[in-house]
Amino acid sequence: MIAKGDRVAVAVSGGKDSLSLLRVISDVYGPRQNSMVAISIDEGVAGYRDEALDHARSLTKELGLEHIVLSYKELFGFTLDEALDWKDERDVSSCSFCGVFRRRAIDEAAVRVEATVVATAHNLDDYIQTFMMNLMHGDVARLAWLDPSYSDDTFPVRRVKPFMEIYEEEVALFAYQTGLPFQSVSCPYMHEGLRSEVRDYLNTMEANHPGIKNVLLSSSLDVISHYARTSDKKSVPCSSCGKPSSNGLCNVCRMKATIEEHVKYGP
Repeated sequence: MIAKGDRVAVAVSGGKDSLSLLRVISDVYGPRQNSMVAISIDEGVAGYRDEALDHARSLTKELGLEHIVLSYKELFGFTLDEALDWKDERDVSSCSFCGVFRRRAIDEAAVRVEATVVATAHNLDDYIQTFMMNLMHGDVARLAWLDPSYSDDTFPVRRVKPFMEIYEEEVALFAYQTGLPFQSVSCPYMHEGLRSEVRDYLNTMEANHPGIKNVLLSSSLDVISHYARTSDKKSVPCSSCGKPSSNGLCNVCRMKATIEEHVKYGP
């Protein structure tokens, strides 16, 4: 996933997964000059992100790594709290909004630090949850983008998921044994989306049928690889911002226009 000469931008939220990834890559990749940088995104969720960013700053300082923080406010003109102030429970989940802007923010941060690869801490549980959610939402076209070997010249920086074969429980155990801090506050929006229900279902299945998550990962990779080989769907430049999009207008610009309309004029 990471080659000699790469400058790795590790996406560090400050949670146990990303702190574990930062420590592991630092240990494995070594203290080569200018080889690593940590990037963090401040979504602007009152009472939530500050603690995690403190954890990220503390570990990057301990490891002697460069660390930059970009905020939604700086990049998009609003915090997540401001963006969701108008939304009611009948609308798309807050996680769906946040995910779109977070991915763009990570890409923007990676470009600013001149990284050649972005490493995110998505673990096995995250990966199969996303696979299941795409199926349940009928968003089959996005399966090709889950392919670990997927690449597209329109994306600014290559992305890798070093933890994608590791159970979330194992990452948590590593964090505990190595003394990494655990965030005490959960995101207030985390239970709005489908992911929480999918997570609970898969955890129940794993408890009743140990190893089933690993089987699902293997099956999902087979399905994704087959779809990626047979799909002719490619990303195209957004008609508004020029960033990668699956159609004429990217999700960031579409959602940003919706948010700005409601923030300016009211629901």
